[in-house]
Amino acid sequence: MDVCIRVDSSVLIGSGHVMRCLTLANELTKNKTRVFFICRDIPGNLCTYIEQKGFEVYRLPFSHDIDSLEEKNLDANETIKVLTQIKRNVDWLIVDHYKLDIHWEIKIRAFVKKIMVIDDLADRVHDCDLLLDQNLYRDAKSRYSRLVSDSCIRLLGPQYLLIREEFEIERRKLLGHSGHIKRILVFFGGSDPFNQTVKSLHAINQMKKESFIVDVIVGKLNQNQNEIKELCRHYGFHYYCQVENIANFMLKADLSLGAGGTAIWERCFLGLPSLTIIIAENQREVTKSVSHKQALMNLGWYSEVEEKDIVEAITFLQKNPLILKNMSEKALNLVSSGRTKVTNYMIGML
Repeated sequence: MDVCIRVDSSVLIGSGHVMRCLTLANELTKNKTRVFFICRDIPGNLCTYIEQKGFEVYRLPFSHDIDSLEEKNLDANETIKVLTQIKRNVDWLIVDHYKLDIHWEIKIRAFVKKIMVIDDLADRVHDCDLLLDQNLYRDAKSRYSRLVSDSCIRLLGPQYLLIREEFEIERRKLLGHSGHIKRILVFFGGSDPFNQTVKSLHAINQMKKESFIVDVIVGKLNQNQNEIKELCRHYGFHYYCQVENIANFMLKADLSLGAGGTAIWERCFLGLPSLTIIIAENQREVTKSVSHKQALMNLGWYSEVEEKDIVEAITFLQKNPLILKNMSEKALNLVSSGRTKVTNYMIGML
């Protein structure tokens, strides 16, 4: 089976799309599948990182954001050019991109056997055979009813989570949450464009008497690395950049400060209670839904969250260990690994 993945990353887009696609790509290779990527060469891309993971990457030339129909058509034509030049019979094209929709997919349709869309916005129409949305929504069953055809298979919910194998390994080591906070993990994704990491570090430092062990992780796309590294040195926190074993950090932590998005599910999968700050509009609904299930504490929109709000939230959880323990249990029960389920659907549909 030959699979092509069309996905981008940048300072603004972040790394989440690429990381979940890599998870699926690694699972597909276990089934004698050849996987290659098509990515646009834009600032903050992860093309080299994908290649280091063992996958071919075909780079589309630099261009600004894909907003107009003309730009979508251009992207489709450039993608088609790659597909025709490499002379492969592509069984599945996987597209994980908020700016690409039915107009793009219709143009690609003749050059691949099947199209799979990974989405979580439900804000545009698709021409696809399989749609994956691994997030939790109260209206999950109806979200895509008018956006895909009746024949499209829809895999909806965190039971189809594209979680990396390292998380499954760490999950088997879980002993249960004690309800006490001794170690805090701070991680706001690959780029943290609004620098919520620094805000969090200042807040935790105000609680000096608590003597927390604090692990601070930044992605390679983070433009504030030097400032964060210096703050960690000054405050006595542990600084790490672009780690490969974040699941182990999550396993050791008692509480996490982080953003919404893909990382919510990684934390939930390991039962890690979190104070979550929403840094993108597409994170708002998911964060609220998971908070409604009492599997995280939603601090709200990033520009409205102050250092004192973080201090108050940590203090509250310190005084209420049963709430923290319950949050961990709720998170664990919310998700399951979906890598094998998704690949089995793809194989079975050919």
